[in-house]
Amino acid sequence: MDSKTFKTEVIPMSGKLLRFAVRFLRDDEQARDVVQEVFMKLWSRRTELAGVDNIEAYAMRMTRNLCIDEIQKHRSISLEQMKARNEWISDMKQADEVAEHKDSVRLAKEIIDMLPEQQRAVIHLRDIEHYELNEIARVLDMQNSAVRANLSRARKKVRDEMIKRINHGNPKSRNITGKVL
Repeated sequence: MDSKTFKTEVIPMSGKLLRFAVRFLRDDEQARDVVQEVFMKLWSRRTELAGVDNIEAYAMRMTRNLCIDEIQKHRSISLEQMKARNEWISDMKQADEVAEHKDSVRLAKEIIDMLPEQQRAVIHLRDIEHYELNEIARVLDMQNSAVRANLSRARKKVRDEMIKRINHGNPKSRNITGKVL
């Protein structure tokens, strides 16, 4: 693959890869670093890309793997991260704010962020990136039936949590597992 083909076929995926990485890492800066690393690896493997059937799925899988590596690398939480997390939890406790704004898109994104990693990835790829189920299965290395099951569970959890928060206006927010935040 020459540089012109790389620019026309690979570089346009940057937005999609970045959104996917942000969903995993929940940190824009880390996500940008991961996407940059993906592009560097793709460029260094450009001669091998001719043998890849779906370069986009290949890049998404590479992004997913690098995100998982980043998460595992940064398991310990710094003081700044702890403070930011506590502020986020404090914001989540403000269920009244959510009820007042009734911003269902923002609320849905918050709930999706609390889903288990696999469900979060599946719902992001299907409902935000509009991937087909078989493409999601390839990207996440899952069976089609597992993709459908995870998507169904994720959508149900999001729907149930949104109904609960909007209708009840409960000041104590709970995460998807039912634990009080």
